[in-house]
Amino acid sequence: MITLTDEARRRFLEAAKAEQREGQGLRVTVKNGGTHQPEFALNFVAPEEIADDDTVIDSGELKVYLDPESARWLEGASVDFIDGLDESGFKVDAPNSGIKRPTGPVAEAVTRVLEEKINPAVAAHGGFVSLVALDDETAFLRFGGGCQGCGMINVTLKQGVERILFEEVPAIKKVMDVTDHASGTNPYYQPAK
Repeated sequence: MITLTDEARRRFLEAAKAEQREGQGLRVTVKNGGTHQPEFALNFVAPEEIADDDTVIDSGELKVYLDPESARWLEGASVDFIDGLDESGFKVDAPNSGIKRPTGPVAEAVTRVLEEKINPAVAAHGGFVSLVALDDETAFLRFGGGCQGCGMINVTLKQGVERILFEEVPAIKKVMDVTDHASGTNPYYQPAK
């Protein structure tokens, strides 16, 4: 499931001792699993915080706990401790936690337009757009943040995103929204009732 390097285990146990949390375990969680931007959190977990449905990994003197939603994204993952000039701290490498981005010149062009022109505009409403897949002349996009579940998504897609992509990336002739808008929890605009 998930492994810890010797250095990560040592550093976590040192931190537990320094913070008087000896005997507590490590909880690894994933937020935004299955997207291009999964986020990982590492926290101490006290015995009373362990849930019945947690996956427990016994790593010798340290137990690692995964909630069911996070566990599905952490298959084959590892936790290491990096101490270098560019980065320092715990690092989670979870190859199954996100979606691999499409590659090639068209994918690069679409991603550049999303990052430079579209995402800065929708960020004002807490949203973002990412490229999920390319098929022939079709770009498959996922909307997140305030765009997920937004009542104005069709306007954003047709009058904004689609228009800009067609102008900037002539190889794209069709744009498909593959977002699960029903599960949006905090859209900027509420759909009409």
